[in-house]
Amino acid sequence: MNIKKKAAFYWSGGKDSALSLQKIFNENEYDVVSLITSLNEETHKSSVHSIPLEFLKKQADSIGLPLYSVLFAKDLKNYDQKTNEITNYFRNKSVTHFIFGDIFSEMIAYRENKFNPLGIQVVEPLAHKTSEEIMEEYLKSGIKTKIIVTLADKLDRTYIGKDLDEDLIKLLPENIDICGENGEYHTVSYGGNIFKKEIIFSLGEIHKISYDITLDNGKINSFEYWQAEIII
Repeated sequence: MNIKKKAAFYWSGGKDSALSLQKIFNENEYDVVSLITSLNEETHKSSVHSIPLEFLKKQADSIGLPLYSVLFAKDLKNYDQKTNEITNYFRNKSVTHFIFGDIFSEMIAYRENKFNPLGIQVVEPLAHKTSEEIMEEYLKSGIKTKIIVTLADKLDRTYIGKDLDEDLIKLLPENIDICGENGEYHTVSYGGNIFKKEIIFSLGEIHKISYDITLDNGKINSFEYWQAEIII
């Protein structure tokens, strides 16, 4: 008898997470015991995507998995502490693998360097594929997803609220990564395939927000986004 490896899934709420989880379910190699999501401790929303905890819980309920949520400081000063808490919690539940929806090799290497020394193996179902290959898989998956955030200097606010489908992909400018992997857009998944029940929601006001990101050399880069409020 094939004994599945026990895993927890880092869930962002967007298309890459949904597609990765679907692939894990289809391959039937891992026993996924929980979703893990990280939230801003001030807003109780996910960073950048700004998906509220209540919506993330509805996603988890529709998928049929528990949701383990963790509050991080806005400046991530408690990142290492919280990461260790997450790891210890799931190791105590015999979890040996953490699953992510990353695409770029730089992020995959970062995950491995962070978790492998803690005794957790990293699984990346979308690794070593091009954005075009991943988008082709996504479009065939049946997962329903809306754009909720765009990088303001790459995509204007008219893309907010649109479903990510074949028609929309054709409208993306040529300088945009088709999967938004350079931060051009972020999404929320709400139905299809892994979701047993479609999540009903609407989008409220669209705001322009700014994020400051400190690089390794100490330089601070500012990025402006169009971001929609999720209403459930």
